[in-house]
Amino acid sequence: MQIRRLSHALGAEISGIDISKPLDDETFKQINSAFLEHGILLFRGQPLTREQHIAFSRRFGELELTPAHRVGNRDPDYPEIVLVTNKPKAADAPNEKRYQGEGWHSDRSFSALPALASLLRAVEIPHIGGNTMFSNCYTAYETLSDGMKKLLAGLHAAHIQEGSRTLDHSTPERLAETQRASRTAHPVVRVHPETGRKSLFLAYRVKKFVDMTAEESKPLLNFLMEHATWPQLVYRHVWQKDDLMIWDNRCTMHNAVNDYDRSQVRHMERTTVRGTPSGYPYDGPVE
Repeated sequence: MQIRRLSHALGAEISGIDISKPLDDETFKQINSAFLEHGILLFRGQPLTREQHIAFSRRFGELELTPAHRVGNRDPDYPEIVLVTNKPKAADAPNEKRYQGEGWHSDRSFSALPALASLLRAVEIPHIGGNTMFSNCYTAYETLSDGMKKLLAGLHAAHIQEGSRTLDHSTPERLAETQRASRTAHPVVRVHPETGRKSLFLAYRVKKFVDMTAEESKPLLNFLMEHATWPQLVYRHVWQKDDLMIWDNRCTMHNAVNDYDRSQVRHMERTTVRGTPSGYPYDGPVE
């Protein structure tokens, strides 16, 4: 097994190993150690089946199951997998949004159990573009001034998922329940439970800081997001078919770049490893 750094900011490529096959404990220990050190790991040329994708993902922990109401992102035979499919726009619906991709974020940051890791596999990719960018939130925190670190200590941010695709609209009760579960206040500075290092925990979902108004929060939030996504802190991944990328949501953010021909399909499949409890349910104002 060889380990090659992907960039100065973060990331490493693991080669010389076939993750479609069961791994012995010593080999997985080396992989997990590299994962904790580099934040993201790339495995090239891994034509995995869904069963193999799930089996490898489970080595990192318990997997999230895609809720039944998310029919567009779910294969009922493989609820551990999220289908991240950007379909071509229909000719009769040119303005319909048919692509994934959001702002900078950490997966499931709106939940009281934000994701530990995500494992994304490239099944079908456009000819050009469709890259994913990753930022190092350890370094983002460590490069702040002592005064800013003092200001952020104890500060919580309200992560609110407003998009309808994660909510269950089957009944008014289920809608209200999933809305409540999608509003969580997390520490702005989180301590990684395995490495003990501090990192910024941010996302486009942050609407405000707790005990501040949205207007008061905006200048600080804008500064922190810009600081955390400096080019010097970012790795941009150019996907190849059968790539598998795993990233640590506890110390990185990512952003899917919608810079490709919308007449082409971009189909990815993702598993998500459940994290540990963080923050508390947020029921305060958004403004």
